[in-house]
Amino acid sequence: MKIIDIAEALRTNAYPGRGIILGRSADNTKAVIAYFIMGRSVNSRNRIFTVTEDGIRTEAHDPSKMVDPSLIIYHPVRYYAGKTIVTNGDQTDTIWEAFKNGQCYRHALNTRTFEPDGPNYTPRISGVLKPNYSYNLSILKSFNGDPSQTCRYFWEYDAPVAGYGHFIHTYMQDGNPLPSFEGEPELLTIQSKTATEFADLLWANLNSENKVSLFVRYVDMATGETDDVIKNINE
Repeated sequence: MKIIDIAEALRTNAYPGRGIILGRSADNTKAVIAYFIMGRSVNSRNRIFTVTEDGIRTEAHDPSKMVDPSLIIYHPVRYYAGKTIVTNGDQTDTIWEAFKNGQCYRHALNTRTFEPDGPNYTPRISGVLKPNYSYNLSILKSFNGDPSQTCRYFWEYDAPVAGYGHFIHTYMQDGNPLPSFEGEPELLTIQSKTATEFADLLWANLNSENKVSLFVRYVDMATGETDDVIKNINE
């Protein structure tokens, strides 16, 4: 499988949309989570990440400019019973409720579909970092742009390798309509030793006109302690 350079992949793609990275630090001591959002419209760009008691949520930077919050205000990251959920929409809460009821993330996502924003039909991408620091990724997307069918794909990585991670994003590139992500999550190397270092790398290479917010977490697998970094274009 091709191994991408995440800096180059971001630098050469003006609009991957929203993206999730899950993986393992090179020294095999940290589990790695990253999530970013981008925006082309004023409404999408008018957002920040803020901290909640069990994760983060998106909020309007300027509430007076908010037009429609339905697909852009949500909890990207939530934590439940040792599991960290990261998604690009309100399916975070669907997965959280499933865990609370003793069900799995697949059960939760089988009740959901892609976003109702035709003609893009934005995919719903989701990840779960489990208590043993293995992880899952998923995408729910339309059938080649046809909204009459939902295609659900799940990948489970039960033995993450030190220094590697997987990257999934909503769009292949910019366009009208926006082309949905295709194929398996992309394999990348993770050489950054700290959350700050990785956040700086990602932030520097996301398109300067379209990037909105970024969250990076490094979890110490021996102690469970977390190191979080949030970057918002709207400070």
